[in-house]
Amino acid sequence: MATKSKTVFVCGECGYETPKWVGKCPSCGEWNTMVEDVRLPQKAAVSAAPRPAHTFSAMPLSQINAADEHRFVTGISELDRVLGGGIVKGSVILLSGDPGIGKSTILLQVCNALQGDIKILYVSGEESAIQIKLRAKRIGVESDAVSVMTETDVQTVCEYINSARPDLVMIDSIQTMQHPDISSSPGSIVQVRESANLLLRTGKSLDIPIFIVGHVNKGGDIAGPKVMEHIVDTVLYFEGERNQSYRILRAIKNRFGSTNEIGVFEMTETGLAEVENPSAMMLSGRMSDVSGGCITCIIEGMRPILAEVQGLVAATGFGNARRTAAGFDYNRLNLLLAVLEKRLGLMFSNLDTYINIVGGIRLDEPAADLAVAMALVSGLRDIPIDENTIAFGEIGLSGELRSVPRAQARVTEAARMGFKQCIMPKSCLKQIPAVPESIKLVGVRRLSEAVTLIR
Repeated sequence: MATKSKTVFVCGECGYETPKWVGKCPSCGEWNTMVEDVRLPQKAAVSAAPRPAHTFSAMPLSQINAADEHRFVTGISELDRVLGGGIVKGSVILLSGDPGIGKSTILLQVCNALQGDIKILYVSGEESAIQIKLRAKRIGVESDAVSVMTETDVQTVCEYINSARPDLVMIDSIQTMQHPDISSSPGSIVQVRESANLLLRTGKSLDIPIFIVGHVNKGGDIAGPKVMEHIVDTVLYFEGERNQSYRILRAIKNRFGSTNEIGVFEMTETGLAEVENPSAMMLSGRMSDVSGGCITCIIEGMRPILAEVQGLVAATGFGNARRTAAGFDYNRLNLLLAVLEKRLGLMFSNLDTYINIVGGIRLDEPAADLAVAMALVSGLRDIPIDENTIAFGEIGLSGELRSVPRAQARVTEAARMGFKQCIMPKSCLKQIPAVPESIKLVGVRRLSEAVTLIR
């Protein structure tokens, strides 16, 4: 009797399977995430063999030696910062980002930094060996310690890893890998999941760290099943606009270091250059005599960074007012506008409102609320904010200013960059035992008090 293939639909977010296509996933509730997958039937087992006896053992936590952890320090300080101090042996690192953002470039720069010290295997399913050679030559990678393998069969790759035993493996990319026992096409949910699982088992069993490049979908999320992000040890994400030179490498998951840590790079002709002073980079080119601009300080991981918020308010030319936010949450913008209208009587409902965060960085921290609100009021009144002033604080629905963590680090960073005045929630003043002499702290309880300082 001839076997027939089976068609199922798999959710790209949660992995839920259904025999027919549905618009909304019954498990996670996401829309338009079902992807068709064709599978061949598995042969039924003839008999159930008895399970062999296993010897089990467990070790007390106090007897585990943490000093055995070994890291490869790349020498790229921004990358080492994001990774928590270097590449941990046996770890699996997922590197994702938009096309052309610099994923392959930074992997080759890691090869350049570590060449001569360890054996590196670079596996590419997207480019030929000549293309990789040309990019590597531009960056300066010429060592025989780096081997290039152009292969898409994940089993062949893992067999080579078992035989060659490199010290570091790079897979570019997981969407091009294909498991020969699975009938679906490369890049499908099942292929990505099974290929990632096989690479994970290989790296863990041999104690070899593996970099896996993953592409993103139209929504900006990592393409493939969500379970892939769960099984890996570290998830790194490249942020930035393709028409801008600055790139931000963010750790959204890290079992060996701080999460939400970032590294800042600048794309140059010879690769990604480190930006040691992100605050100065974010403030470069700032105009001080224009309304709608306000400086804030955010905390990324353990690093305080100054960022410029630009707000523009203009008369609408359409029936409904337009609201746009670049680098800031759109729903958060609407919340702040509602507070400004209800608590301060400033009407934005009939005006076009625009918020832009300079430098391609995204402000997800509530501490940016005060700077965004002051930038909007400054743009509405067309009154510039003092160029030596920064502001941070969370805004509540009653118009009150709430405390934010790490106020001392924010104030110290502002003073280091030459700012003279800092507007903050009054409750944050007690968090600052050591106030730099060069800066004045202004504590306010309500948003209305902060707005009066715009003059």
